[in-house]
Amino acid sequence: MTELSTTGEIRGALRSRLSVNGAAWLDEALQRTTVRQDAIRVLFPAVGRNCGRGALVHETTAAPDDRLSGWTVDDGARALLLAQLPLRDGELGGEAAGLYRHGDAAEKRGVLRGLSVLTEGDELVHSTLPLVRDALRSNDTRLITAAMGRFGARNLDSHTYRHGVLKCVFLGVPLDAVHGLEERADAELARMLADHARERAAAGREVPPDVWRVVNPHETNHRREA
Repeated sequence: MTELSTTGEIRGALRSRLSVNGAAWLDEALQRTTVRQDAIRVLFPAVGRNCGRGALVHETTAAPDDRLSGWTVDDGARALLLAQLPLRDGELGGEAAGLYRHGDAAEKRGVLRGLSVLTEGDELVHSTLPLVRDALRSNDTRLITAAMGRFGARNLDSHTYRHGVLKCVFLGVPLDAVHGLEERADAELARMLADHARERAAAGREVPPDVWRVVNPHETNHRREA
């Protein structure tokens, strides 16, 4: 999957997706955020109506790996605003947490996307990782996809990461949208997914084919060890 991980990549993706007015509004919003950090509390909710809410990459023209796992224009703009804050570590994490808790679903998603481009320190991770866990408790597939992005993959404990993957499968989120799967998939996750696949098959329900990309390698290794 493709994951935006720098502000430069986000700016590049936004370049062809913003209108002239939208680009001008975002430039001014970024300047205001730099000068006065609390300006973001007013600007963050206004992103969608000023910049747009469409896909950050045209789904009809992009290859599957270039669809940025559901990133939208407002996701990208909000991530830039978050990265523009003149704060660090715990202060930055506290502001991000406030934006998440007081925001609607789109604003929450924007915070989660933005975490992937911030410099991670212990205090930042400590104050924002609960936001990722909160998103994984929801049934909003776009929120869950954002939670399983780069930041979540790097910082979630193994138990929570596994259950996040399982929830994606349960809700029909393609595993291509899950960051870090190749590195973090283990025998326990393979077992959980295999059990889930058997339950679905027994109930006459379709098993998502991408489940086997995790299950099969570990089943092969198990047979070799046996």
